Amino acid sequence: MADNSTILLSSNDKGDETRVDLGVLEVILGIAARKVDGVSEMRGTLKTGINTLFGRSNQGKGVSLSVEDDKLTADVYAYLDYGVNVPKVCVELQKNLTLQLKQMTDLDLTQINVHVVGLVSETEETESEVKADTEALFPDDKEDEAKD
Repeated sequence: MADNSTILLSSNDKGDETRVDLGVLEVILGIAARKVDGVSEMRGTLKTGINTLFGRSNQGKGVSLSVEDDKLTADVYAYLDYGVNVPKVCVELQKNLTLQLKQMTDLDLTQINVHVVGLVSETEETESEVKADTEALFPDDKEDEAKD
């Protein structure tokens, strides 16, 4: 019985096998997902965030693979750019990931579930910009007191 963290790529009559870890496949899919137009970034975990602070990058972040009954299923968690056609980007993600995995490993994904975690706008206002705008709208009370 094979463990559930690897998947069989090939075998022969002599008993030789080629197996690949699911983590390697997640890296392949993670890199391919970030190259799709409209995908801003992939969702990470707390562990990914801590590793990033120490200079390590996790190329497979945002992708989770599972194998059940010899069926390979991928869950993709992505942030999309604001203003894109969400269904179109999701279909493009599914096509790109299927093609990339097929080209590199000759494996077929039976399901690709795309989870849109959020939308990212191109111009994010910083807290100081927001504060400057509100100060212009609401002048300090001190100026009003000086007039009295």
